[in-house]
Amino acid sequence: MKYLMLICVGENVDLSPAERAEIGPATEAWVQEMDGRGIRQFGDQLRPITDATTVRVRDSEVLLADGPFAETKEQIAGIDIIECADLDQAIEVAAKHPVAKFGMIEVRPFGA
Repeated sequence: MKYLMLICVGENVDLSPAERAEIGPATEAWVQEMDGRGIRQFGDQLRPITDATTVRVRDSEVLLADGPFAETKEQIAGIDIIECADLDQAIEVAAKHPVAKFGMIEVRPFGA
């Protein structure tokens, strides 16, 4: 089954210099492991929320807003699409992601 992983990080997360230095290599190791296992189909980091634009259409009028779609403390920082046997495996994969230690990973299946 295919799942979307939303990689979320709180706006106020303040990593130490050592943690910041570790996150890149740790994420690359996670990517290599999941690619090697044939689980990760696609993934990428997103630009900061200051670069987001929200689009709505109301009464045939296109309404634009700067920023993310929701007012939350945690913002989507990246995504990964994974192919797993079941939800248990998707949870195992998400729990191994380095951001899970200080952020949040939402796992959501594709389909109806």
